[in-house]
Amino acid sequence: MKWLVLLALVALSECLVKVPLRRGKSLRQNLKEHGLLADYLKKHPYNPATKYFPTLAQVSSQPLENYMDIEYFGTIGIGTPPQSFTVIFDTGSSNLWVPSVYCSSQACSNHNKFNPQQSSTFRSTSTSVSIAYGTGSMTGVLGYDTVQVGGIADTNQIFGLSETEPGSFLYYSPFDGILGLAYPNIASSGATPVFDNMWNQGLVPQDLFSVYLSSDAQSGSVVIFGGIDSSYYTGSLNWVPLSAEGYWQITVDSVTMNGEVIACSSSCQAIVDTGTSMLAGPPTPIANIQSYIGASQNSAGQYVINCASISSMPEIIFTINGVQYPLPASAYVNQNQGTCTSGFQSMSLPTSSGDLWILGDVFIRQYYVVFDRGNNQVGMAPVA
Repeated sequence: MKWLVLLALVALSECLVKVPLRRGKSLRQNLKEHGLLADYLKKHPYNPATKYFPTLAQVSSQPLENYMDIEYFGTIGIGTPPQSFTVIFDTGSSNLWVPSVYCSSQACSNHNKFNPQQSSTFRSTSTSVSIAYGTGSMTGVLGYDTVQVGGIADTNQIFGLSETEPGSFLYYSPFDGILGLAYPNIASSGATPVFDNMWNQGLVPQDLFSVYLSSDAQSGSVVIFGGIDSSYYTGSLNWVPLSAEGYWQITVDSVTMNGEVIACSSSCQAIVDTGTSMLAGPPTPIANIQSYIGASQNSAGQYVINCASISSMPEIIFTINGVQYPLPASAYVNQNQGTCTSGFQSMSLPTSSGDLWILGDVFIRQYYVVFDRGNNQVGMAPVA
């Protein structure tokens, strides 16, 4: 019997599909290097909340402005034979879209573009799709084709082919498109998300996926479809039920520092989002945190910290479902080329939203996260 259990575990582990992610320059870094960041931020103030509250953007649907700080990308193939694209694996959205040969915008000129005529399995539709961001929207059409994700051939997958991508900032983005991993009820144009299609076709052994983000290397990060790899975390996974389905939304009990509650005194809501680099929250508590950690805003809108102070800065603890998740200063301070900046970001929210937080990559780099669709919960444990 023990041998049967062992063989079953080995077989299950071989079914797991690991897609390596690489860490690269963010859009914010690219804009800064080209001397465009300050001007861009003046014209288009950065508000991560537009991703979750489309009415805050000019056009309804899924905002893209939030990807300014994203750093983790993976490669997929679309079509037969597969055409390669660099995408964000984003738990904060649900659509798959990539640039297409129909796109004449400047932003498409230096990115990989899908050519339907070069795929023997492509099937067109007449359904349009529009995905918003602060300066305009990606517009295009929906089509069906085989999507290669790791070793999985996801057939008959609906995806967006961009025809316009207004706004110069996407020209400098290091990714081609986005692969959304949230729930289907927030998908634009009713498109079936990639993971739902995988599960419906029996391509993964479990109705879940998990994410490990490496904090100190260009490689090592991974998204695992269909299972959990315990080598990426220590201790046991703590399971947190979703408070709402659509985004991966949970309840945070409190946020504390030095034993004092500094936010979420009566609990608050948070979205676990791989598509957000920062750890974002409402203006007042975030402003207080920036003050507590000694961060001051520069002309580019970033909160700068004295790098020499990191070792003496306090932990900030998120208590979730009764379990404490501490973030040391080494986690919430971004260090790049001798400059240290705060990983906390303020966002303006609709008054009806309450105190919403976004647990982005700053948090996920510290905690391996399992996104369990079958049980509508997330599991978290300290990274190994």
